Amino acid sequence: MKLNGKNVVITGASSGVGEALAFKVAESGGTPILLARNVEKLQQISQTIEQKYLLHCPFYQLDVQDLEKVNQTFRTIIEDTGTIHVLANNAGFGVFDEVIDINLTEMKDMFEVNVFGLIACTKAVLPSMIEQNEGHIINVASQAGKIATPKSSVYSASKHAVLGFTNSLRMELRDTNIFVTAVNPGPIATGFFDIADKSGNYKKSVERFMLEPDFVAEKIIDAMFTPKREINLPGWMNAASKFSQVFPEFVEKVGGKAFYKK
Repeated sequence: MKLNGKNVVITGASSGVGEALAFKVAESGGTPILLARNVEKLQQISQTIEQKYLLHCPFYQLDVQDLEKVNQTFRTIIEDTGTIHVLANNAGFGVFDEVIDINLTEMKDMFEVNVFGLIACTKAVLPSMIEQNEGHIINVASQAGKIATPKSSVYSASKHAVLGFTNSLRMELRDTNIFVTAVNPGPIATGFFDIADKSGNYKKSVERFMLEPDFVAEKIIDAMFTPKREINLPGWMNAASKFSQVFPEFVEKVGGKAFYKK
């Protein structure tokens, strides 16, 4: 029971990796604290967890784009629970379009959710974590933050920002007992592509490579309260991103057709 007595706040907990992570936290003896916009789905997940694991599973409605509400919600969580031991910044979405076609409202929304909301949630938990000198901040980024591809320019830029923030934060907290981990998954079999890939073409082309949410959630649980810097999934995709960093011109030239499968 690795997480016995630990409170784990999960943003974007109403589906996908966030939902899977909530169940894995409960399996590990922790208390999942669920945040998302869809309060009805949160209530269903909370009830299922409470019935299955016989533990309290609090939930709070939150759109991380609302920065004022972020502060209010985290103050309430700390008042209700006393301590936040882990923050899993999982909320996020993407839209796959070339720059010439990108909707600027969607561009703004992507950065507000993927970057600004993540930073706001992190800032909201830091004072209490520093005071107790214990904690773990886990930021779900993406392999897209390590290797850019066509039609994901804005999404990739937002995840690059998450990685930059995460790496800087880790150094800022080096003299504390607070761990900071980035999670960089490839495509996951979730509802993400319902928004990101309305044509369905990219999903079809990568379906056989897709990760299962439970698998990603297990890897995140394994890393909790360890100094693991990054979780990169799948391994072969991470190897490709490293190769791309060393030989970017070659990868852009050779991988062009594959990149355009979105």
